[in-house]
Amino acid sequence: MNLSEVNWDFNYSGNWPLPIKIAAIVLVSLVVGGAGVYFDILDRMAELETSEKQEPELKATFETKQKRAANLESYKEQLAQIEDSLGEMLKQMPTEEEVASLLVDITQTGLASGLEFRLFKPGAPISKDFYSELPISIQVMGKYDELGLFVSGLASLPRIVTVHEVKMSPADKKSGDIIMDAVVKTYNEANTSESAGSGTKKRRGQK
Repeated sequence: MNLSEVNWDFNYSGNWPLPIKIAAIVLVSLVVGGAGVYFDILDRMAELETSEKQEPELKATFETKQKRAANLESYKEQLAQIEDSLGEMLKQMPTEEEVASLLVDITQTGLASGLEFRLFKPGAPISKDFYSELPISIQVMGKYDELGLFVSGLASLPRIVTVHEVKMSPADKKSGDIIMDAVVKTYNEANTSESAGSGTKKRRGQK
């Protein structure tokens, strides 16, 4: 077969010798197949690059979730402890009926400590998330140790009572008396709905 005698015009490919036809078909198949593989690999390379960029974020997310899953039981125990503590605190909050007697307890604690009350002014309740804050502005006069005894007595009351905004100034240099201005706060469980309020009163009535 003399290759110089072959008409290489593609329009006359039907007249090519059989070996050349086979070679041409193989070559075209390789080119088409190679092009397909090349463009497919480009797409996959782009996907791989995107996945590699996402890998650190996915690893961090996985590690975070894994830690949470590993500590799930610990979180449940902590939640149960918090709920128990909250329940105990709610039990120490005075009901509306008990507020009046608590105010008497506060004044009696001050008098028993040897203090003189110059101001005792309950304020309006302040609503919080699940409770109401009941502030009481007070001004008392007495010795330093009597003031300490008063604050200690408030802390030992059966209901929650806290002392805030404490300011002390000398009343009389000769007597050594001190005037203490403060805001005493107690707390009452808030009733978010009528049914919730009924349930709260019922629970407290059963104590």
